[in-house]
Amino acid sequence: MKKLYVGNLSWNTTESDLRDLFATIGTVHSAAVITDRETGRSRGFGFIEMDEGDAEKAISELNGRDCDGRSIRVNEAQERQSRGGGGGGGGGGGRGRW
Repeated sequence: MKKLYVGNLSWNTTESDLRDLFATIGTVHSAAVITDRETGRSRGFGFIEMDEGDAEKAISELNGRDCDGRSIRVNEAQERQSRGGGGGGGGGGGRGRW
């Protein structure tokens, strides 16, 4: 099974819309449109899981295709990079620190 990233989605695209589009290529195991935690509004991207052969076909056939008025981007999803733990504090004002 392969996970695909689908970007540049219209704010109106639903998981059902995404699933229906990719189902024209092959079996969709899961479909998700990522939403903002606070507002519930689409963040403009999502993920699809398909069998490997169907996923490759979906990339070649659907990347750049119009979906709800937007040219969508479809490629293999990359593992999320670790964000690490917070940043270090600032160095202060620079006066009196010798």
